[in-house]
Amino acid sequence: MAVMSAVVELESIAGRYASEAIRHEEAGASDRAAASYQKAVDALAKLIQLFPENPINAIYKERCGTYRSKISALAGNQEHPVPEREGREAQPGQATRTATSGGEFDKMIIKEKPAVRWAEVIGHDDAKRALRESIVYPTRRPDLFTLGWPRGILLYGPPGCGKTLLAAASASEIQGDFINVDAASVMSRWLGEAEKNVSKIFGMARSGAANNNPAILLIDEVDSLLGDAQNENGGEVRVKNQFLTEMDGIISKGKNIQLYVMAATNKPWNLDWPFLRRFTKRIYIPLPSLEARESLFSLYISKIRSDHSINLKKLAMATEGYSASDIKDICQATQLQIIDEFFEKADLQKMGPGGGQPRNITVRDFEEVIARRKPSVNGEMLERYDRWTREFGAL
Repeated sequence: MAVMSAVVELESIAGRYASEAIRHEEAGASDRAAASYQKAVDALAKLIQLFPENPINAIYKERCGTYRSKISALAGNQEHPVPEREGREAQPGQATRTATSGGEFDKMIIKEKPAVRWAEVIGHDDAKRALRESIVYPTRRPDLFTLGWPRGILLYGPPGCGKTLLAAASASEIQGDFINVDAASVMSRWLGEAEKNVSKIFGMARSGAANNNPAILLIDEVDSLLGDAQNENGGEVRVKNQFLTEMDGIISKGKNIQLYVMAATNKPWNLDWPFLRRFTKRIYIPLPSLEARESLFSLYISKIRSDHSINLKKLAMATEGYSASDIKDICQATQLQIIDEFFEKADLQKMGPGGGQPRNITVRDFEEVIARRKPSVNGEMLERYDRWTREFGAL
């Protein structure tokens, strides 16, 4: 059985196809746009299937729904669909959609009360400390922060290291709303003018936080939303300006509102200085340490049939340079390998449900998979993160 792709690879594939679909849609190529959206759906559906316990699967499911809606609209030859607006008269047999009642705007975002606790985010002690200082303590005792506190927080680092999980855990810690934004949907013309979408998102977040309900607004892959300054078109410039204006409003006028804007990116070097100036807390989320890798193996191995003599530290040492996502991938791939071996040897005609069990997984099984499964982050990328951190990091 082939080793499954890492979470980060499927996320990246889905993101690339969604961005490709938007470009085709803007060019009026409906068929190509629909095909690319379908590929994005396929990648996310595969991710959910392979990793059913992933705590952010709800986000992936919502994005699948958004992309399927786009495919349906494109199939109806709506090359330049008109964005749904509040108060628009409904056609016979259709429900009226508004920005606040099941409209397309709602599909861009996930708003929930996450159940992710700090203990579920293994390692990253420095990042947790920085997030407590910037979010948890000001929420509990704002009167102590006479000079204010950071409103813009950037999480950056290699893919698959827990940036989204840290943001969700922060929201859980303050018992606040966690608002996760699909950057690709914000940029899509099909959902209306992108800068208006940005304004709506911030307006919704401010409205909730104004009612004494803390909220964290996470914009994932923020570099794709704001674009590279060297390759921006007019729409992207307007989006960036609107985003910066909204941030200025939170920083200067939102002192009594418990709203925190978090941005996550794998490519911090694509962000320009006007953006960084508003995100004064910049936290590097690195690859897991030796101790964290050992804890990750302990967590995943506890859920599978394995030999009790497995040396966790030996596995941790063999996976230096691997991300948290890589390690989970290794554990799942090892389990799949043993299950595949079990079915190949079993007599399926005689074996009923629950009949027999695969053998216990040994350290050798893990080592065989590790030998084949290379890390998703290379040394050159890590050096680039280190250089950027020395120049711009602000933990």
